[in-house]
Amino acid sequence: MKTLLVNGSPRKDGNTAVALNEIAKTLEAEGVEAETFWIGVKPVRGCMACGKCREGVGKCVFGDDAANDLAAKMAGADAVVIGSPVYYGQPNGALLALLQRALFSNPDSVHGKPVATVAICRRGGASAAFQCLNLPFQMLSCNVVGSQYWNIAYGRTAGEAAQDLEGMQTMRTLARNLAWLLKNIAAGAVPRPEAEPWQPMHFIR
Repeated sequence: MKTLLVNGSPRKDGNTAVALNEIAKTLEAEGVEAETFWIGVKPVRGCMACGKCREGVGKCVFGDDAANDLAAKMAGADAVVIGSPVYYGQPNGALLALLQRALFSNPDSVHGKPVATVAICRRGGASAAFQCLNLPFQMLSCNVVGSQYWNIAYGRTAGEAAQDLEGMQTMRTLARNLAWLLKNIAAGAVPRPEAEPWQPMHFIR
C-alpha cells in the first residue's frame, strides 16, 4: 500500500512539509509506504478550457509544469494526501491550478481512492482553504479522510508547526485513519458499490 503526499507549498521544507512528514512517519509505522511529491516553484499554467485532454490524450497538452507528473504520481498511489499553506483564506494558487488540470485531464488518477487534505496557516483562513481542497475529491467518489479535528496545523516561520501539539496529533490521527481505511480496502471484504451511469442535468438548455 502506498500513499502519495503532495507538498503544495513553494517552501519545500516549510510548515506544510512538517505536517506531511508527521503523516508520513505515522503511515510508515502503520506499514503503509509514503512518498512525497513537491510541486516546486516553476511557473504553473491555469486551465485554458481547450478540451484537448478529453480528445483521447488522457493528459494535459501542456507538459511544461508539474500537472502531468502529479497526475501520474497520483495514479500510481493507493491514497493521496494534499497539503497546502493558506493564502488569503485559500490554498496556494499554483497548487489549485495543477490539481484542476491534473484531475480534469485524468480523473481516474484518484477516482474512488482514499484522499485527505491538510491546510497550514499562521492564524486564520485554514478551514476555508481546507474545505476548498476537499471539494474536487468529493466529486470523484473519493473517501475523504478526517481526523480528530479539521486537518489543520498552525505555524508561521519554517518548522514552527512542529510546536502545534494538537495539530501534530491531528496529523497522526489522520494518518492512522487513512492506514485503517487502506487496510480494509485491501482486505476486500465488501466490494465497492457499482456506479450508476452519469445523468448530467444542465440548468440552461
